[in-house]
Amino acid sequence: MRAFARLLDRLSLTASRNAKLTLVRDFLHDQPDPDRGWALAALTGELKFTAAKPAAIRKAVEARMDPVLFGWSYDYVGDLAETVALVWPAARGANRELELSEVVEALRTARRAEVQPLIERWLDALEPDGRWALLKLLTGGLRVGFSTRLAKQACADLATRRGQAIDTQAIEEVWHALAPPYEDLFAWLEGRSAAPDADVPGRFRSVMLAQPIDEAVDFARLDPADYAAEWKWDGIRIQAVSERGMRRLYTRTGDDISHAFPDVLAHMSFEGALDGELLVIREDGGLAGFGDLQQRLNRKTVSAQALKAYPAAIRAYDLLLDGETDLRDLPFKTRRQRLEAFVAAAASPRIDLSPMQPFETWEELAALRADPPPGDPALSEGLMLKRRDSPYLAGRPKGPWFKWKRDPHLIDTVLMYAQRGHGKRSSFYSDFTFGVWREDEAGTRSLTPVGKAYFGFTDEELKQLDKFVRDNTIDRFGPVRSVRATLDFGLVLEVAFEGLQRSARHKSGVAMRFPRIHRIRWDKPAREADELETLERMLD
Repeated sequence: MRAFARLLDRLSLTASRNAKLTLVRDFLHDQPDPDRGWALAALTGELKFTAAKPAAIRKAVEARMDPVLFGWSYDYVGDLAETVALVWPAARGANRELELSEVVEALRTARRAEVQPLIERWLDALEPDGRWALLKLLTGGLRVGFSTRLAKQACADLATRRGQAIDTQAIEEVWHALAPPYEDLFAWLEGRSAAPDADVPGRFRSVMLAQPIDEAVDFARLDPADYAAEWKWDGIRIQAVSERGMRRLYTRTGDDISHAFPDVLAHMSFEGALDGELLVIREDGGLAGFGDLQQRLNRKTVSAQALKAYPAAIRAYDLLLDGETDLRDLPFKTRRQRLEAFVAAAASPRIDLSPMQPFETWEELAALRADPPPGDPALSEGLMLKRRDSPYLAGRPKGPWFKWKRDPHLIDTVLMYAQRGHGKRSSFYSDFTFGVWREDEAGTRSLTPVGKAYFGFTDEELKQLDKFVRDNTIDRFGPVRSVRATLDFGLVLEVAFEGLQRSARHKSGVAMRFPRIHRIRWDKPAREADELETLERMLD
């Protein structure tokens, strides 16, 4: 546990990608099985404990100290694991050092009632840095800036260090057929066995991602004849796999969401693997925007009412597996021809093709991007450009695929509320709720919240925003600070967002898609911020 705690601490304080890779590679090299496998699973978000909840941690610490004092401490620090690690009043018992595998194996089999005593015993035996690592492990919120992609690179670096010629592409191919603590993976990386068998029915295949296009640079060097274009749909990227009797629906990161979309699975009578967009079908047969799809996402079960009100479908734009034939090494042009025949043969009312958008020049494509067909909420995202001769490569290779998103909408808002962030931002007010003006029947103007943003500003701007909140706080609601905002005084934030939809859950009646702070308008009077009517006109 001590080595894992040291690794997390150093990762959290390291900004360099290469330095993070070195830290994890050396950890994997030096630590034994199964500890290094459980650590790798924790870093990649694959380690979850169903019985261990944050509430158990709260109960444990509140049994040892004044709950009010703990609440004040948590409010100040802003991170549950860090707060408990610092304030825990340990009752010293055995000094035997905990093994990471000991913690994991105990939690995997523990019933919910057994979790709190385990947490208390472990916290008593650990120093503050070990407590912090333990609690991060329990909650799953490591936040050390280490992605699954980096984990695969660290594994490839480990193989190189052990004299094995295994690259990230080879690791990608077997990754989703593996399970923690990955002992078969490490045996392969260290030359002690052959590669793990990746032939698992219904498995996820790593997706190919696009690079954002740089209009000023890329269009000057790219030939439009080499690329095909299609709309970037406003749903979620999915992979639909129906293979040897196993039907699965995955997100782009490999999360299995099959349980939430039984209506889609029922129509996957094909044999193969599709890459596409999950969308909701409107009553008129068109495609709805992301807001309707949200009614189906992140649900353990889906009601008959939701199935009827928000029927889901797949808009396919690539084919990875046709029957038992892997198509990923073929050029996109060939895969597209196979996809058209595949969708036609499937003849499913819940699967259709993403249509290609013909163009001859970049100027012609720019005009199409600026003026998409009206009346289709699912077209709000922009365009995708795919090189016609490109194979399907895992990850985000440079050059084959580009995304050309539409310019964001901009609106001037007024800062209303602020809350501290987490991790490195726990000492700063960095989560900002903003509003626009609304006029009632008597002609009185007041602010109504329309969104929340926590990025889009620099570190220096964060300090300025934090100081403004502290200097102008007028009320407190737990961790939330109400900031002075009137017609004659207030901080105007220019907010960018990708889309807008009606929402009965929000007091304003609207909800923004991907809002972020575009500019801080220190120069603009609060009374000149936008009206709610402006957003309502955007909806229309």
